[in-house]
Amino acid sequence: MTDPIADFLTRIRNAVKANHKVVEAPGSKIKQEMTKILYDQGYILAYKFESNEKGHPVIKIALKYHPETKASAIKDLKRISRPGLRRYLGAKEMPRVQNGLGIAIVSTSKGIMTDKKARQENVGGEVLCYVY
Repeated sequence: MTDPIADFLTRIRNAVKANHKVVEAPGSKIKQEMTKILYDQGYILAYKFESNEKGHPVIKIALKYHPETKASAIKDLKRISRPGLRRYLGAKEMPRVQNGLGIAIVSTSKGIMTDKKARQENVGGEVLCYVY
């Protein structure tokens, strides 16, 4: 697999389209931080970091749906920086996703954070994905 982050986002995207309640993906430190950001921003209901029988890390994510309309909290996940074309932006050029209604997950020198927090801390970095 050449792009594990794209695989992670695709697993979540496919689970949302299929109206699954839980999605499971192979774990890594970057994916764990991205999952924590999704939880803090209210896009997922819960998450759990576990190990499978071989000892490899696994992330289990409970997806969030509206109780009446059954609409998902995640409308779209879009990978921006990819192995073939990395996207780096400074603090001044940080994108506003859906005019501030969505978030961009950014990998900075101070760790993985949202675009809003990166602007506050005045750091730039690699834009991993957009979530809205």
